[in-house]
Amino acid sequence: MNDSILAEMYDVVISRRESKEEGSYTAYLFREGIDKILKKVGEECAETIIAAKNGEKEPIINETADLLYHLNVMLAELDIDVREVEDNLRERRKKSGNLKKMKKVDKNT
Repeated sequence: MNDSILAEMYDVVISRRESKEEGSYTAYLFREGIDKILKKVGEECAETIIAAKNGEKEPIINETADLLYHLNVMLAELDIDVREVEDNLRERRKKSGNLKKMKKVDKNT
């Protein structure tokens, strides 16, 4: 099976969780627990939003990569394999032809 880069990253995250290697940032996050991991997810999400708002490509790519990494750590902490998320996305993709009635959204929120 040809894994995605997210699945490859997830496997590395799992190996860092198992090895508890001193000096490993990933192992540190697992030692600190879910609250620290979620705090980092929130921080990276905010940084991604700011980068997008600023509109410069390289910072957007870097912050998105940081967010995806921290989401992978969160999933691993919760015993959810990123492949389950990918499978969910594949199922959603099958429904892409189904149009939904759009709701009016306040663009200021």
